[in-house]
Amino acid sequence: MLRKVFSRRTLAIATGGTALAYCCINSGPVQAPQSTLPPPPPSWTPPSRAEMLASLRASAESPDNEFDLLVVGGGATGAGVALDAASRGLKVALVERNDFSSGTSSKSTKLVHGGVRYLQKAVFELDYDQYKLVREALHERHIFLQTAPYLSHMLPIMLPIYKHWQVPYYWAGCKLYDFLAGKQNIQSSYLLSKSRALHSFPTLNPNGLVGAVVYYDGQHNDSRMNIALVLTAIAHGATITNYTALTSLVHPDPMTTTTTSTTPHHLSTALITDTLTSQTFPVRFKCLINATGPHADTLLQLADPDPERAPMVRQSRGVHIALPPYYAPRRMGLIDPKTEDGRVVFLLPWEGGTIAGTTDTPVDAPAPAAEEPMAQEEEIRWVLDEVKRCLAPDVGVSRADVLSAWCGLRPLVVGPSASPGGDTPTPTQSLVRSHVIHVSPSGMITIVGGKWTTYREMARETVDTAVRVHGLETRVRSGHNPGTTLHPQTRIRAHADGRAVPPYAAWVFGCEGGGGGDEGCG
Repeated sequence: MLRKVFSRRTLAIATGGTALAYCCINSGPVQAPQSTLPPPPPSWTPPSRAEMLASLRASAESPDNEFDLLVVGGGATGAGVALDAASRGLKVALVERNDFSSGTSSKSTKLVHGGVRYLQKAVFELDYDQYKLVREALHERHIFLQTAPYLSHMLPIMLPIYKHWQVPYYWAGCKLYDFLAGKQNIQSSYLLSKSRALHSFPTLNPNGLVGAVVYYDGQHNDSRMNIALVLTAIAHGATITNYTALTSLVHPDPMTTTTTSTTPHHLSTALITDTLTSQTFPVRFKCLINATGPHADTLLQLADPDPERAPMVRQSRGVHIALPPYYAPRRMGLIDPKTEDGRVVFLLPWEGGTIAGTTDTPVDAPAPAAEEPMAQEEEIRWVLDEVKRCLAPDVGVSRADVLSAWCGLRPLVVGPSASPGGDTPTPTQSLVRSHVIHVSPSGMITIVGGKWTTYREMARETVDTAVRVHGLETRVRSGHNPGTTLHPQTRIRAHADGRAVPPYAAWVFGCEGGGGGDEGCG
């Protein structure tokens, strides 16, 4: 029986059938392996600067070319307002005196955070404004990290503990910080023993160390994010130019001048100067947005002259220094919650190096908009002394280790409790970092205060105010979702891991980076 089953004829038939089946199965065209990479973004080239300038000039030639909004200031706030308004279908122009993100918006601590020190003030001073700021910032932190994951990431930050009674105090504070974030919390904070803390942060000062609490916040590339907002606003149709300064405003005569604004007293024409060619030309608009940050009072005075006007902004100097990479681990930051004068100092990894800061020094005489603030030697020494106090003696903190230093001006809103001009004004570190929107008699809308993390909410409220005050409801396109999606070609990469480098960091840390500017202190 077995011989019949395994005969030569049976085996030949079976072998032939198998070969035929194999040929049939593989007779089709060879299929290329499916790529797991996303398709490249569609090709897009933004309009040239000359085309943008031509669009600005055309606004004065015909009422059809008039802009709905003219935004002054190309930092985080101005770029955010331009993007929000353009995404609603409004016709938007933005002018920036220097380069985009060349002022406060690139001089930050590079954090996307709610602010643990603001939460501390909210609890111990029963300050509801501080509490609202933290809640809003934690909500916006979640959206920020989703909006630009290639320019931002979560960062664990260690809070060292040197007294046993501080263990439950700091642990409870960080857990409250997690609780306020709710479902949008990045990751839960946790306690570390002394040995684990030194293992995670080897340069930490071990003398008297009890342990540490680690909490999570976000970190981002501020100047690149600013440029991404500008490019995305342009992609939505905004006209945006750098090195164009608003030099004067044409005040209408209510007796003889008619305007498309809701009242004849509202401004509708500005004189803009191209600082590269010194050419000046008029630009017409329905609403003027003042997003000049620490220099907001200058434009306020230009729009509505009043020698007795109290300042709306109090400038505060924030200095950071760049240090070698061995000062901090690549994926762990450090916060000193209590410096000698009550401030907070961060030591954070950033773009292959380490940054430390910041100071909070009030400015007695407001600096001119054209003047670049410089870090003073005593400010650099103060930051360096605080870093030295935080780190182990064998690190050998030295003035020679400072690779670079930069200074930014915070635009802090002066509230009723700030006692402007008084004998004992409120210290700048005690002023709330919330934002304020002010509508001038001339119709100009000023947005001041706030922080990088909340730029999107600040922009939304500003544009809402502009639409309401100037009757632009019929110009708004519904269904927009501002600030939650950046143009894909803003994903400029300078590292293999996808992180981008702003130009001033390229020479500070010896990296290779591309264009972009460098402009709130965190």
